[in-house]
Amino acid sequence: MRKWIVIFFLFVVALGLASPTRADRLDELNRQIEEYQRELTRLVGEANTLKNQIASFDAQINLTTVRINQTEEQVKLLTDRIGQLEVSLSSLGEAFVSRAVETYKMSRFNEAVVFVASSDDLSEAFSRIYYLRKIQEADRNLIGRLSGAKDTYNVQKDKLEELKVQLEQQSKVLGAQKAAKANLLEVTRNDEKRYQELLARAKAEIEAIQAIIAGKGEETEVGKIGEGQRIASVIPGVSACSSGTHLHFEVVQNEAHTNPASFLVPKVVIWDNAPDGQFDFTGGWQWPINDPVRITQGYGMTYYAANLRYYGGLPHTGLDMVNNDGDLTVKAVKPGTLYRGAIGCGGGTLRYVHVDQDDGYDTYYLHVNY
Repeated sequence: MRKWIVIFFLFVVALGLASPTRADRLDELNRQIEEYQRELTRLVGEANTLKNQIASFDAQINLTTVRINQTEEQVKLLTDRIGQLEVSLSSLGEAFVSRAVETYKMSRFNEAVVFVASSDDLSEAFSRIYYLRKIQEADRNLIGRLSGAKDTYNVQKDKLEELKVQLEQQSKVLGAQKAAKANLLEVTRNDEKRYQELLARAKAEIEAIQAIIAGKGEETEVGKIGEGQRIASVIPGVSACSSGTHLHFEVVQNEAHTNPASFLVPKVVIWDNAPDGQFDFTGGWQWPINDPVRITQGYGMTYYAANLRYYGGLPHTGLDMVNNDGDLTVKAVKPGTLYRGAIGCGGGTLRYVHVDQDDGYDTYYLHVNY
């Protein structure tokens, strides 16, 4: 009976809270997380300058680092608890087997007769009978506790695996954030004037795209084209409202932008910014450029849209892509009527082609030569 009490005490300890030192560490990490979140909120509300953007990246990097530390502490905590549960489960199991043997003996023999007849000390015999009866009564409760302990153990094991996956994802995010900061410093050359020029160029591009979709571009009809037919080539290097070689691909229906990923056939691509690649390609259209494809900017609130505020809080309305081997060929994704267009953008002329597709969609291919 004393052994069972000791085992039960160990089991309760195994399910207890973290040690004061580890609990204090987790509290401190939570405090730091709240602090960096407040800092990020403050920076978002301030002027969009290169200095503030770098400070925002630093706050994001610090926040992710603290979250990684928090996850690592939780992993250590769960690992300790699981180890304690394993010891307690083993001890509880041994105790249950031992008690089951005694209970089995009692079921086969008349306990009073056997104990009294075989014992020189009647007091000891009755004491054994009393405790064995108590154990028998407690067996049902022990079975429940053992089952509950196993359930708790399995839940903790599952949680541990989830935390390990979370830790891996957080490490990837941290790497992407550090790379994004380095990329920003490289692109802007750590120069405020150049950063503001990039912002102005991006804003001018989104305004030009909206004007094109509204039919304000100067377009000339070329004629019918087929799926996969060459219709243009990507302009190499910097061009009007473009900071470098890329095709901006738009899918529009009833003047509403649609995520091109919903239409393009599944493909493994290279993502310049990992956070942009949060969706799969699920359609049946062929791609507008040849393999291998590198996505320089995704659709929606992308890294540039969300973190650098390139578009004044608006989402990126298409997919930016390049052929990673330098192939500049642009192809029609579906058959339709081809138009060549141009519109003023950032002091220059943005050239594009537009396909009025036979299926009712309009596709636009920007930053191209005819």
